[in-house]
Order: sequence, then structure tokens, then C-alpha cells
Amino acid sequence: MAEENGPRIVVCAVPLRLSFAGGGTDLAEFYTHEDGAVLSTSIDRFVYVTVKRHSEVFGQRYRLNYSETELVSSVDEIENDIIREALRIVPIDSGLYISTVADLPASSGLGSSSAFAVGLLQALHQMRGERITLAELAEEACRLEIDVLKRPIGKQDQYATAFGGLNQFNFQSDGRVSIEPQALPVNRIRELFDSILLLWTGIVRQSKDILEEQKRATPDRMAELRQIKAHCFELKTQLRTGFDPVAFGGVLDETWANKRKLASTITSNEIDAWYARAREAGAIGGKIAGAGGGGFLLLIVPPSRRAAVCRALPELSPVPIRYEESGTRVLIPLGH
Repeated sequence: MAEENGPRIVVCAVPLRLSFAGGGTDLAEFYTHEDGAVLSTSIDRFVYVTVKRHSEVFGQRYRLNYSETELVSSVDEIENDIIREALRIVPIDSGLYISTVADLPASSGLGSSSAFAVGLLQALHQMRGERITLAELAEEACRLEIDVLKRPIGKQDQYATAFGGLNQFNFQSDGRVSIEPQALPVNRIRELFDSILLLWTGIVRQSKDILEEQKRATPDRMAELRQIKAHCFELKTQLRTGFDPVAFGGVLDETWANKRKLASTITSNEIDAWYARAREAGAIGGKIAGAGGGGFLLLIVPPSRRAAVCRALPELSPVPIRYEESGTRVLIPLGH
């Protein structure tokens, strides 16, 4: 369809995600040798992406607002690498205003970078009047971040934020990804989320160095990664039969013990101290969300012990979250 038949403005909302187990097996360094698997859920916190046709009277062809502002006349001048490469993959003839805001901080282990890539690509296709499936969208975001930008990341975030819901993602040796939605009763999802305590550490970190070290160490850490993958299947089985915070949290404690061996900066003395105090106060288990090093501390806590754990960690900020069953979506297509 011709671009001029597309809307004048598109706003997309893309959910952030929490990964429970399997992280690291979505890296090509693992799944090209044996299949990987990740169990994750989307949450009701979002990255919002706005793309609007930009009038020539403004002078610069592109106005970009994210943590910084760019006013540039060509795609090649764009410093934000995701925006620049997205516009090369899905070009738009007219000038554009592009902005993004998020409900939670970036670089915090919740997949915000990939959520931005997914939302921007979706908005650009919508501007062109093109339909794209969620699988195509996730793969296009993977190609942008992994193949084009050479980021040392895996494939879980792009799929988790595109599809939404609670899923097991399976990463096959040929690069294909299969999705197993976990259709659980509403009360079981509620029990799970009633036991999740998400604490903001205040530490913003870039995952690049952690993941590069982890990728290099993968051949020597296959035993730990296999155990982390096994935890993914164990948690899936648990959720299908019922939810027990003690059993679920116990597996997360085991997966954290393995994960912290994958790279030297995944944890720190400060993070270890927080985790120990949380467990002493009643948390069963947990881990740092995402690559590690900071961001959010994810804990499984019986609801009766939630207040005690928060009191034991007064320097950390609890962030309430609920389950989000939908993936990326278009909120506003307006005008032609």
C-alpha cells in the first residue's frame, strides 16, 4: 500500500517483561549447540512510542525525543542507533517526529530497549499502511539489534514484548523460535503476581559488558546454563499444576545461584547483601532481573511476609506490577 494512505500519527504501547528462568540460553552461543528455553511474562508497565509525520516548515526533517533530543536532516545523522537502523529497515518518505517515554527506567533489566525497537518498527509499518505479524515483528527487531547493531543480546526480549502474556519461548539451533503460551486460570496468575515483589535498586547499568563476558564464557558454563534451562521447564510444570510460592521461589533461588556464575559483574557485594536480608525477612528466592548488575531485584515472597521484606530493605523502592496478557499494540492511528 502506498505510504500516503497511512496515518499521520501512530502511538504504540509495548509491555515490559520479567524473565523467570532460562536467560542466557536465548544467546546464539548456547542455542546453536542445543535448544534454549525461557519462561517469562509481560507486566502492566509499558514503553510508549509515537511516530508522527513532520511538516517541512520545521526546518529539520527529523525531530527525535527520547532521553535526549535530536534535530537532524537525514537518517545518516541520527545518533540513536535503534531509530537510525529502524528507518533504514522500514523507510518513510516524509519527515518524522519520533518520541518515546516509559513507565519505568531504561537499562533496568525489563527489556525496555527491545520494547522500543518492537514498538518503533510496528509504528513505522503502520505509517506505511503495512500489516506485519507479531512473529515477523519480533524477528525484525532481533535482526535490528543482533545482526545490524551487533548487540551481545539474545532473542527473548523481542519475542516477550511483541507477544505479551506468560510464555515459554524455545530457541532452536537454526534460529527459529517457537512459542508455548501458558494458559493458566486467572486465580493462579493472581496468586503468582501476589507473590512477586519487584524492588528498584536505583542502579542503572548497561548490559553490554556483562553480556559480552557471558557470551565469551558460555562454552565453559554450559552446565550452569543447562540447569537454568531445566529450571524453566520445572517452573512451567509447577504453574500448570498449581502455584506454591515456596516451591516457585526455591527454583528461582537455584537459578540465581547458577546465573551469578555466568559473568563476574552479574552480582555485587551490595546486591548479595540485599538478597540475604530479603531472605532473612521471609523472601523465598529471586534474582536480579535481566542481565544483572543492578536494575530491579525480583523476589518471590508469600503475601504475609511482603511488608516484612520491604521493611528489611528500606533503601529499595517497591514497584507494584500486575499481569499483562497483551503484547505490543497500536493505540492511535489517526488521519490520512
